[in-house]
Amino acid sequence: MSESGYLRHVLACNPPVEERFVPWYIEGQVVGWLRPHLVEKLAHRPDVFKVTHTALCFRSRLDSFPARSEALEDVVNWLAQKDLITAPMGELYPVTPSGRDAALCVMDRSAAAYFGVRAFGQHLNGYLRRKDGIHMWLGRRARDRLIFPGALDNMVAGGLPWGVSLEENLLKECAEEAGMSPQLARQAIPVGLVSYNQVAERGYRPDVLYCYDLELSEDFEPQNTDGEVESFSLLPLDEVARLVRDTNEFKLNCNLVIIDFLLRHGYLEPEHEEYLDLATGLQRPLGAGLTVRKQHTEA
Repeated sequence: MSESGYLRHVLACNPPVEERFVPWYIEGQVVGWLRPHLVEKLAHRPDVFKVTHTALCFRSRLDSFPARSEALEDVVNWLAQKDLITAPMGELYPVTPSGRDAALCVMDRSAAAYFGVRAFGQHLNGYLRRKDGIHMWLGRRARDRLIFPGALDNMVAGGLPWGVSLEENLLKECAEEAGMSPQLARQAIPVGLVSYNQVAERGYRPDVLYCYDLELSEDFEPQNTDGEVESFSLLPLDEVARLVRDTNEFKLNCNLVIIDFLLRHGYLEPEHEEYLDLATGLQRPLGAGLTVRKQHTEA
């Protein structure tokens, strides 16, 4: 893979799947993908799962949202106690075959990647217009962050937990990460989404990021309040684009959010050699690159 260019980040977030993942079914629909070694461990929980070489399914008695969610809470704690996954975070994510509103149960955020369930997040581009063009605010992640410590990040970015609306969560993240008032945060414009299917250390990640633009005034300066951001920088868009194109300074998925911004604001034009692949590569379907042999049902 080239060491420069924009498309390499899209490819890095959507690598070829060269290992086997086992599909997890609920009500005949795929809701996740697990590595075989974790499926083997879950075979020791026959009270919750039916396990085969080709699928993971809930037992038929777990036929409701509350029953499945309660069983998953117990399983996640059991796996964490055995040091097979990271400790629970106390934040619930939907387990869904498609969108958040189609969730069939919930599970702790810490386990989402291990079970290969679709995770949702929100990323906000904070920018302002000057005589010499657009400038963008970037955050630098705190050095004690578990994922990508010290990397560059979007001005506001965070996960989207279950039971919280998009607006409520965005207001919370804007306040925590940038010290932004609700009145200002409500001016953010939803501009679409990016999605990707990444094979990561913890597992398969078919993630969706809802994207927002917020044009700011000269008198606003972001101030972090939750300790997750070390500092902020205001950079010309040319420099932001260079950092994406020529370096690996950003948390990986943040590159996609900025590339989307560059396309939408006309910085990258249709004549650019990567334009078509970028424009078509920022939205990937759930489970792209994985194969489902046949449908399974709970037993």
